[in-house]
Formats: sequence, structure tokens, C-alpha cells
Amino acid sequence: MLHLADSLTFSGRKVVAAWAALPLPALSGSSLPEVLSAHQDVPWKLLSSWKEQEVSSCFAQSVVLRGICQEKATRSALHSCESPEQVLQRYLHTQFPGAFSTSHVLQQPCPTQAPFPQFFSPLLTRRGFLQDRAQGFSSAAVESSPVLAALRSCPGLRWLLSGLCRELRPRRWSSSCTAGLEQDDVQDALEELRTLAQCYETGFGADGSEDEADSD
Repeated sequence: MLHLADSLTFSGRKVVAAWAALPLPALSGSSLPEVLSAHQDVPWKLLSSWKEQEVSSCFAQSVVLRGICQEKATRSALHSCESPEQVLQRYLHTQFPGAFSTSHVLQQPCPTQAPFPQFFSPLLTRRGFLQDRAQGFSSAAVESSPVLAALRSCPGLRWLLSGLCRELRPRRWSSSCTAGLEQDDVQDALEELRTLAQCYETGFGADGSEDEADSD
């Protein structure tokens, strides 16, 4: 995981965020181009704990799709691709033009049998695909699911790192010093964190208000 994160970070960046669509919304029997074409925006959700900002752009990402590999003869740009990997790569290029994207497609879905928590909608089949109405028996458990997941280096990480700076304001240093940390060491760590946050700025819509708040 560390090597994968390193491959997605450059220009002073060191942090990536995790995203996932579990399950990936898809009808049973749908081809990969049909599933991706049904979503104008990528259907994944952020797994990291910060308010989503600038989710429509990223610097680099590694994306994995599992459980949907069928191909059908339907007229679309995605259907003209020769392999599932090319389908996903073209979709990512359309959604995030200019970003560095790597993609992998695996035929085997993600297993979700016990002890995996059964938090799924009753509209899902045992294989994690959508159906028109709920199944007629409550004992049915989702045994596997198609998944779209990614690690991404994106501008929104600036807000996460800036939030950490706010949580470590000087009034909270007393507990750190009690734990054996020197005040100068804490200050140096904060400066490094602020510098790291600035590496995720894009130059569009950044008004500096977050940085000013951090310096209070």
C-alpha cells in the first residue's frame, strides 16, 4: 500500500484518499460499458473523514473494478474498446481529463459473506446486483458484490490537512508537551503540515482563508 501511495504522489504531495462504491450500482447482466455509461458522475463515495471538496478533479489515481466484465455489442464509444481495462481507462479519462490514472479490472467480485456486515439494500440480489423490487424473503444475504474502488491524490486533501492544523492549535500543545514532545517539535510538525496542505492547492478558488485560520 505504501508503494502504491508513493506512485500516486509527486510535487511534494504525500497523502492519498480512499474512495469506493460498494456495491457498484449495476443491473444484473449489464455490460461494463453500460454500467459506466449509466453514471454521469463516478458513483464512489469518500471513505476518509473530511467534508468533500473538489471531488470532480484529481492529480493521480489508481482504480480497481471487480465483478463486471461482460461485453455486449452496443453502439457507444466505450463499447468500441477492445478490453475491460480499456473501457475503464477511457471512462476515467473522460471523467478526469489530464489526471494520471491507472486501472485494473478483475472478473471476480468482492466476497461479502459472513462475517462481512449485511448492511445492503433489499433491492440487491445475492450477487450484489440491482433488481426492480425487493426480494420476497428476508433471509437472503448478499454473498458477493461488484466494487469500484480507488486511491486518489486530489485537491480536496488540502481541506483534510488544514483541518489537522486547526486541531493542533497552540492551546492544545500542553497535552503534547506533557507526553514528552517539545514545543519546538510540535511547531515544526505544524509547519510541515501546512506546507504539505499547500501542495494540494490548484490555484482556482483558493482564497487563503483556511491558512489564515490555521495561523491564529
